[in-house]
Amino acid sequence: MAEKKLYDLSPPIDDRLAVWPGDEPPRREIKCHLKDGASVTLSAYHASVHAGSHADGPNHYGLNAGGIDTRPLEHFIGPCQVITVEAERGTRYGPDRLRPVGVQIKAPRVLLRTNTYTDYANFQRDFAALEPALVDWFKERGVTTVGVDTASVDLFDSKKLEAHNAFLRNDITIIEGLILKDVPDGMYELIALPLKLVGYDGSPVRAVLRSL
Repeated sequence: MAEKKLYDLSPPIDDRLAVWPGDEPPRREIKCHLKDGASVTLSAYHASVHAGSHADGPNHYGLNAGGIDTRPLEHFIGPCQVITVEAERGTRYGPDRLRPVGVQIKAPRVLLRTNTYTDYANFQRDFAALEPALVDWFKERGVTTVGVDTASVDLFDSKKLEAHNAFLRNDITIIEGLILKDVPDGMYELIALPLKLVGYDGSPVRAVLRSL
């Protein structure tokens, strides 16, 4: 039996990782170290929960909505479909921009490759984002989770967060900050579990695709 291939979709978390302007970048605080004679090396991790590859909690964009700990685990693990989007930078895309034209949705988890956010060491503001109608379209086809290769499902300068609100209305889980450039379109198994951070508005995920 051929060994299943793994695709790592998460950018490295270090001091080079760019975060949303104003968010707290990753920082390691070393509390004690073996080299200094301590019995163990012990670190504290400081960062926005939206740094790198992460899942949004509904309370990130919905007043009185649940935290990341309320999202079903099934949304983060299981059959998944990677789809290319033909999108212009700084614009929204709908179902007509999915490629190939007329692509059929075959899994409840969908990852969208736009190739409009390509350098996780430098924050890019002109990434593409979903039209709210595309979120509704996914809901009609039984999608529970949508992941993107950008910093947000909305445009950088969006104040109304139209796509986020469509996700909230449709109860679809959001995963952002994925690296999909080397992943061929097709069917996989997704493993992208968030931490059980009670009441938090998001969580880092180590996102992996496994070939079927």
